[in-house]
Order: sequence, then C-alpha cells, then structure tokens
Amino acid sequence: MAPRAYWKGTLKLSLVSCPVVLYPATTAAEKTRFHLINRETGNRLKQQMIDSETGEVVESDQKGRGYELRKGKYVEIEPEELEAVQIESNHTIDIESFVPSEEIDQRYLNHPYYIAPDGKAAVDAFAVIRDAMKDQDRVALAKIVLTNREHIIAIEPLGKGLLGTTLRFPYELRDEDQFFDDIKSPKITRDMVDLAGHILHTKAAHFDPSKFKDEYETALKALVKRKASGKTIELPEPEERPNNVVSLMDALKQSLKGRGGKKTATRSHARRATGRRQAAKKAHRSTARHRKAG
Repeated sequence: MAPRAYWKGTLKLSLVSCPVVLYPATTAAEKTRFHLINRETGNRLKQQMIDSETGEVVESDQKGRGYELRKGKYVEIEPEELEAVQIESNHTIDIESFVPSEEIDQRYLNHPYYIAPDGKAAVDAFAVIRDAMKDQDRVALAKIVLTNREHIIAIEPLGKGLLGTTLRFPYELRDEDQFFDDIKSPKITRDMVDLAGHILHTKAAHFDPSKFKDEYETALKALVKRKASGKTIELPEPEERPNNVVSLMDALKQSLKGRGGKKTATRSHARRATGRRQAAKKAHRSTARHRKAG
C-alpha cells in the first residue's frame, strides 16, 4: 500500500499543468528508537510543557506560537494569521527555470521527495513535462510551500516519475572561510602526493549504496535482543590510543604495504607515474637544448 501523500498541488510549466502528489523519499521507520521510562515502575514517561515563570503545567489548548521581540517579550501569532500569508506556491509548483545539474552546489541539497501524477487525467501532461526534461538534461527550479515555509525545489526525472529535492537558502549556509582560513599550507613533497594517489588508486570503486551497512544499527538491535532475553551486556575495554609517532611518509608507505595482493598493481601504477614524469623531464631538457643550440 502506497504511503499517504505529504503534499498535493499542481505542477506547472508555462501553460501546461497537471495535479501532482509529493511523497517523502526517505524514512526513519526502521531505525531503533528508545523511549524515556521510569526506572522504578518501567512505565513510559510523558513530556509536559511548563510555564517558564509560574512553573505550572500548560494544557494543549493553552499552547500558542509567539515570536520573541526582545528578551521575554513575545508577539503571539495565531494559526489563521499564518494562513493569511497566501502566496501562489502554497498549492502550486511553478517551474521558473532550468539549470545544468552540475551547477547545483551539493551543500544546498536538503530533503528529497518523489513526485507523481495525481490521478489518470494528469498522466499525459506529467509525462510531457518529464520527458521534455529528459531530453534537455537539465534540472527544473521552482518554489513550493511545505509546512508553512517556502522552499526552492530542484526537480529532475527519476524513472517513471520525478525527484524533487528542496534546496537551502543562501542564509542557511555557513561561509566556509571561517572554517578554512586558519588551515596552513604546509610544504609537502611530490612523492608524498604520489604515494597518496597510489592508495586512492587501490581503493577506486563505483558508487553502490547497496553496500552501505549501518553497523551501529545492527549492533543496537543485537544489544536490545540480548538484554530482552535476560543476558548481561559486557562493556568493551576502552581502546588504547597508540603513542608512537609515525612520520607521514612512513604512514603512506605502510598503507601501501598493507594492501596485500594489490602491491603489484600499485607498483605498476607507480612505475607508470614515474615513467611519465621522467619522460616529461627528458622532453623538457631536449627542448631546452634545441633552444640553446638555435
């Protein structure tokens, strides 16, 4: 059974439009969850909202939403007043532009959604928009309102449907300079970079998410099962951090040795890289001699 639609509205491309539905593309249903319980009774605890000044419990019908104007001073906003903020994208995804996918900074990507046609009458227009996007090999940018907030959404074909990914606004991103400015630029040798490159070469692969294993989640499930069966949980011994200092060059060399059966491929890769550098040097010297002779 298909999950309940998260959003319903209209997808528009100029004068072409069709009803669509959005479904969250991710789920946390399989994650192990813990509840707060009373250690003495074993009963689950309930959280209550407490007035920060009076200390009294606030019932659900007394809860409101307010914006802090200054310390301790709030202006209350009613739900119907939020509804008054009506903008066109409340129930419409109006495609504004198409951009090359490689131009979208990965830091802006937020939450993914599946977009499907809403009803048989919408299929034709939906297919036209989807297939036109496939032909152009571009990503559509549009606006959408989700949970009372406006978002930019990037839309691209995915199988028979569309994938929509909400994007962060620029003010939501931190400037990388404040984290990277203090990084020094040390002097490292070409040999070190080449050795690191050889390690990268031995680990070359293709993106395959089916190989991702959540080992912590597996261990959590095993722990819960063991505890529920009455078995004791043995705490592991804390790992001792190695106190021997290994030079960067030695660490790179030991990493290569630790690759086992891939040594030959690594050495071959290294020889090819060295050969290319030597050939380049010879060509440079030969050109220099010709210039000098001329």
